[in-house]
Amino acid sequence: MSQTPRNQTTRDQTARPLLPAPIYILIAAVLWGLLGILGKNAQTAGVTPLEVAFWRAALAGLLFGLHAGVTRAPLPRGKDLWVTAGFGLLGVSVFYGAYQLAVRSGGASLASVLLYTAPAFVALLGWAFLREKLGRREIMAVVGTLGGIALISLGGGQGVTVSAPALAYGLTAGFTYSLYYLYGKTFFGRYTPAALYAVALSIGAVGLLPFVHFTAKTSAAWLSLAGLALLCTYFAYLAYSAGLKHLPATRASVIASLEPVVAASLAALLFGERLAALALVGAALVIGAALLLSTEKPSETHPPIE
Repeated sequence: MSQTPRNQTTRDQTARPLLPAPIYILIAAVLWGLLGILGKNAQTAGVTPLEVAFWRAALAGLLFGLHAGVTRAPLPRGKDLWVTAGFGLLGVSVFYGAYQLAVRSGGASLASVLLYTAPAFVALLGWAFLREKLGRREIMAVVGTLGGIALISLGGGQGVTVSAPALAYGLTAGFTYSLYYLYGKTFFGRYTPAALYAVALSIGAVGLLPFVHFTAKTSAAWLSLAGLALLCTYFAYLAYSAGLKHLPATRASVIASLEPVVAASLAALLFGERLAALALVGAALVIGAALLLSTEKPSETHPPIE
């Protein structure tokens, strides 16, 4: 995914990791599973959803900027910069904002499950814009995703609000998350991910700025915001990319699919959120559809970062 010198790539692939590769992917899944939890904590402390999204993008953009600076990674320029700016507005401003609004409207567990509609959107976007084949597997996954959403809507649950806004925000998050595939397919071969995210996240933060009403924050709120940027964004990506160096992408995608399970478990423990039995079946369908697509095109259907 990253653009590195050939000898450096060889050293990275042959160097023995400090931890087994599946552990790195598991760490990333757990950290991503904290997205809704920390976001809800910050919102409970009085931070609005869009301000949560702003600070996640701004702080993580700073971290990736420092990373790109230390590693002397070239930043996108010219036309590539304009495309990256557009991606920052859609893939960061809208995605981060919609996800936090989904957490507020429906709960952390529902938001996490709906995020996994992204692979179905990827299949449809690839068919519509890249002339990629929409075969039996893709059609089954899209139908499974739609069926899962319907069951979640009918099932509901305790502490979970399955409303039109919650579904709209969650599906918007899933759709904009799928744009990472279209963008990454072209640009992750040209620049290092750190350089791209340094630009995209910073522009995404600027895009959110006009809609943010800043308020005084407690230390607990700042701790949650810092966790979103440092743990759920920066370290999660580092862990996932470290695991991918020594693990097939298909297996990595399967392990990473534990993310909504982690999110739902923590949401049940901390906030009393529990999907009803019918909704759980729907969630299983959505996640199963994502896995079905990830085993077909693992390196393309699983975006590199959330």
